[in-house]
Amino acid sequence: MDELPGGLLRVTMPLPMRPDHVHCYLVPVEDGYMLVDTGLGLPDAKETWAAVLDNLDAPVVTTFLTHFHPDHLGAAADVRALTGARTVQGSVDAEQTRIVWENDAWSDRLAEWFQRNGVPEGVTEELIGQGARYRPFIRPVSDTELVADGELLHGWALVGAAGHADGQLTLLKDGVLIAADHLLARITPTVGLWPESRPDPLGDYIQALERTIELEPTIAYGGHGEAVTDPVGRSRELIAHHEERLRLAASALRAEPRTGYEVSYPLFGVDLGPAARRFAVAETLSHLERLVRDGRAERHDAVDGGHVGVVSYTAAQ
Repeated sequence: MDELPGGLLRVTMPLPMRPDHVHCYLVPVEDGYMLVDTGLGLPDAKETWAAVLDNLDAPVVTTFLTHFHPDHLGAAADVRALTGARTVQGSVDAEQTRIVWENDAWSDRLAEWFQRNGVPEGVTEELIGQGARYRPFIRPVSDTELVADGELLHGWALVGAAGHADGQLTLLKDGVLIAADHLLARITPTVGLWPESRPDPLGDYIQALERTIELEPTIAYGGHGEAVTDPVGRSRELIAHHEERLRLAASALRAEPRTGYEVSYPLFGVDLGPAARRFAVAETLSHLERLVRDGRAERHDAVDGGHVGVVSYTAAQ
């Protein structure tokens, strides 16, 4: 546990993947602490959190979940059992938690979506199986208290930061941004298109970065890596990065249709394992959909026997 300026405490939890850690934050509030995110629900998560809590000088009274990804809310039920604290989550994010983690049909929905975007059946099974490995480590809380962008939580402003996750919420106070996976110092947050998500996640992300520039935080504490000491500059870097990725995606398109799966190879290379390819396809699709909205690409929805078939993209005419 690391002490940060302003009384913030940073708790770093291990992950069995890259990146190999996730940061959770303990924020001093009027009656104790607000915990921001819980890490993945690994088999020893409850014991690990018990040891952290034993070293605090006050109780955790609120757990705030920034977004529904496994490494941020996987141990939510463990923390609830240990603290009895209320669990707070954005309303959009809570709905996606229900759709993805409390839905037995989600794997089938994801498989259908991958195949619709050109992933071969055998490869789809591999990608789905890779994601299912972490499902036992996801223990959400179903009765979260719902909040939204623009509200206050213990005096911190809730600032929507869609893109990496549709309903991601960050916390801002006195120039300090607890940024979750919106801003990271050394890596670029994944911005992918998934089933049941908003139709233009990359457009959402760029808007969220532009809002960060307008808010002018002086430091950002993210979910991975070191603090971002120039959040405005980093936001501009990320906007430029995605503009370059859009250029590369546009250059990969031709007059003949190509699926998101096919375009993921020139964008991300051929030497990716199943986990990386899974995210590469989703991120490729987010860029292709942004190109369509910018008029730089055309989308084609094939219909086979009255059913929607494979989606493909071509260069704009």
